[in-house]
Amino acid sequence: MTQQAPVLVFDSGVGGITVAREVRRLMPELPLVYAADDAAFPYGAWDGDALARHCVATVTDLVRLHRPRAVVIACNTASTLVLPPLRQALDIPVVGTVPAIKPAAERTRSGLVSVLATPGTVSRDYTFDLIRRFAPDVAITLVGSKRLAALAEDKLAGRVPDMQALAAEAAACFVSRDDRRTDVVVLACTHFPFLADELAAIAPWPVEWLDPAPAIARRLRDVIAAATPGGSDPAMPGMADTVVATSGADLSRFLRLLQAEPA
Repeated sequence: MTQQAPVLVFDSGVGGITVAREVRRLMPELPLVYAADDAAFPYGAWDGDALARHCVATVTDLVRLHRPRAVVIACNTASTLVLPPLRQALDIPVVGTVPAIKPAAERTRSGLVSVLATPGTVSRDYTFDLIRRFAPDVAITLVGSKRLAALAEDKLAGRVPDMQALAAEAAACFVSRDDRRTDVVVLACTHFPFLADELAAIAPWPVEWLDPAPAIARRLRDVIAAATPGGSDPAMPGMADTVVATSGADLSRFLRLLQAEPA
């Protein structure tokens, strides 16, 4: 690895671009390799142990090929499983993406928060531990969606999302209790921010849709600064971003999304 090495951003599909574009906004000179594990998409239906082994092997191979300075696992489902073994396997920093339960608990006024995620994420001990540690006095509703990630991929492919299906997937997020209503919904899958407009349109009342991507970008910036002598930015001007797919598909059309301002 050289000082001009890129950062590897890894996800099951193209949803992690919501994280990569925040990294780009915060560190515009930082070269990125975005890796979509589309050959294994979606992760939500995988057995946990099998997914952990698969992700560790796949990311290790990508690190060997691209020699990044750091890795961002831009996937909640994978992060709840693979961070400890991946950090043990690699000698570079690994930044994960986990449900933003702590900031949600700090922001809610009603005390009713929902976590919208894949079935895998809402069933993990990691998620339950975050709730016990950071939101013991908040009523958390866990909503596992099987279809939203695919609907986001549809939108990015130029297809109109099925609004009826989207509404059905998100309906359980909206809870009324006495005179209180859900006021924060954690988007605990990096695909979901691409559906922010559609989710807002089907919401029965306004809520804050909490996207963890800005916090992940700030964490990566801090990790790079800590690992860089003198704290300077070692990025090499002119080094191009890259998008790769484990299926071998050409995903270069998604490079434009790295330059998009977050919604």
